[in-house]
Amino acid sequence: SQVPNALYGKYFDKDIFMDKMIYDLYEEARQCMIVSAYTSVGMCCRKLLMHIAVDCGAEAGKSFTFYVNFLDEQNYIPAKCKEWVDIIRDKGNEANHEIIILDENDAKQLINFIQIIITVIYEMPYQAKIYLNK
Repeated sequence: SQVPNALYGKYFDKDIFMDKMIYDLYEEARQCMIVSAYTSVGMCCRKLLMHIAVDCGAEAGKSFTFYVNFLDEQNYIPAKCKEWVDIIRDKGNEANHEIIILDENDAKQLINFIQIIITVIYEMPYQAKIYLNK
């Protein structure tokens, strides 16, 4: 095995984000993979969903469940990905509130899902704007 681990996850251009904290938090999750901080990845992904919801118009200062429901009700989460939100909710809750640690597979799957959400909400609209303005 390689020590430190390789950087895991897709690189996103910082310019696709209006809220640079989302970029920073996503990159933090990726950096956690380098040092095998898999539980921290779960916590970052949970927090990312909250930041994304607020960036998409949800009121700040609400619960995690409120933000997940907001993203779902406002159709930011693709229909076939809704089960993943529950997985992040469960794994994030375990990482935050229970005496367990997440493993590498858990962390990779959480980052994979967050990549899809970032791609749908931020990258694709950004790329469409570039394409239409060429």
